Formats: sequence, structure tokens, C-alpha cells
Amino acid sequence: MIETLESRQLIALDGGDPVVRGTYHRAPDGCPACVGEAEGSSRVGILFLNSLTLPRAATGDSSVYWADAFARCGYPSFRIDLPGLGDTEGELPLDVLHFINSGEFASVIARVVAELGKRFDLAGVVIVGHCAGAVSAIYAAAATPGCQGLVLMDPYFHLRQAVRPWIREQMSAWARRSSVGRTCGKVYDRLGDLWLRMQGNQVPRNANSPLLRAWKQVAESGLPILLLKAPGLKAPGVKPRPGEFDYVRYVVGLAKRKSRVSVIAVEGTDHSFANRTGREAICRHTETWLATHFPVASSVPR
Repeated sequence: MIETLESRQLIALDGGDPVVRGTYHRAPDGCPACVGEAEGSSRVGILFLNSLTLPRAATGDSSVYWADAFARCGYPSFRIDLPGLGDTEGELPLDVLHFINSGEFASVIARVVAELGKRFDLAGVVIVGHCAGAVSAIYAAAATPGCQGLVLMDPYFHLRQAVRPWIREQMSAWARRSSVGRTCGKVYDRLGDLWLRMQGNQVPRNANSPLLRAWKQVAESGLPILLLKAPGLKAPGVKPRPGEFDYVRYVVGLAKRKSRVSVIAVEGTDHSFANRTGREAICRHTETWLATHFPVASSVPR
């Protein structure tokens, strides 16, 4: 089923249960990108996934902004709601974060990629994920032959909690407000750095081992991957805050000689990438990356 809404179309991907619902962004009539659409199987599409329980529009409609922009560049773009989220029926478990961290959406995403390829005559799909959506994207890439590349915004590789413990929230707030708290925070960070060095910078116990294995599989295959990192607390660029394990450096190292992993720091934004600076930076960096690896006129399957 397809319902047209100007340059966008509501779609229902009914190749399985439940029916996955989403939005298709196509190039405007008369746009040079339409030439790419006429080339059929040379086209690569862009697939946006939900971030945790957010609807497919994402924070501040940021995914809508990006999908429109990429479609204008000649890349058919699709925003979908995974089962139990947004407009797609289904039930999520109570521990939805564990469900996502275990890669339970991978099979659904693989089905969606296959159906999009057939229905819209695509050579493959670049999967875009933010935060928990990036986790699902990595698992899906490892299980989906039609995945041509990954764009990952602030992925995490540890088993994080859905809700931060109350006491930790209060301590963090105190450390920000109080001069004594800030001093204690610096001491805590230094102790964390010392502990990491004593451990030989080994992967922490709370690392998501299945996710790291999926990452290693796709990165070692030479799959083009763009990793976009927003600055964290006390952590400019792509570096972690003092005392935290450097997962970005670690996962880039796992790719080894075949690596086609690009890591870019996005300054002037936060984890949502939803402010003006973040939105424009994501567009600029991703469009450059797409043009390098998947030029519209000559995109080919890997």
C-alpha cells in the first residue's frame, strides 16, 4: 500500500508480520536526482531506523529533515517504524533496551531491506541509526546481504541502562553545581584513568560482546561505515570523558586492513544532533560520504 503526500509517500511493507509502516522520500520532479531514479537497479536507498522508542520522525523531526535532504541528492530515503513503535503494530517487551541490545530487530530490518530492494528496484540500502538505532543497524548489517553501508550517530557498545540510577543523577548534579563537587569529579576522573591503565585498557565487563562481534564482522568485510560522534561531557571531539574506555578507538581497530570506517566529530550539538548545527553537519558529512562511496550515477552492489 502506498499513499502519496506531495514529495513523500506513506508505505506499508507487508512482506511479513507485522506490516511495517513508514514514509518514502523521493526526489522532486525535474530534479537532477530523478535521473538516478530512472537508472533502476543502480540506485542505493537510505533507511532510517527508530532510536529507542522515538517515532520515525526522531527528535524535532530531524530524520524528516535528513531524509528530504538525501532524497534531493538522488538517494531514495525511507523512514520506518519498527514493530511496536510509532505506526507499526506489535508489542515490545518491558525491557526494550535489552531487546535492542540483543539485536532482536535484525531479522525485521533484513526483511524490510529485501522488500525495499524489490519494490523500489534498489541495488541495496545504506542503514542510518542513531544511538539505540545504531545498535540495531549494526546487528542488521551483519545479517543483511542488501546492506551497502552504515551511518551511525553516537552508537554505544556497552550494556547501558534505560534509566540512570537516581543517586548517580543527584551526584552528577551536585558535581556540576558545587566547587567541591567539581573537584571531586576531577579526582574521580583521574582515578578512572588510573584504573584503565592498570587494567591495560581491556574491554570493560559491561561491553556488549555480541554487538562487538557483529561490528567486527561488518567492519572486517570492508563495508563503508560513517561514525558520527557528538561531544560528550568533558569529552571534546571523539574522545571519551576521562576515566571511560575509548570504544571508538577500539572498534576502529577491529576493522584492521580492510577498514572503510570514517569517524567524524560533530561539534556544536548534543547527543540528539537535532539543533541547527547538528542537522546541517549530519547532512554535510553524510552527503559527502555518500557521494564518495555511492555516487548516484554509478552505485553498484558490493
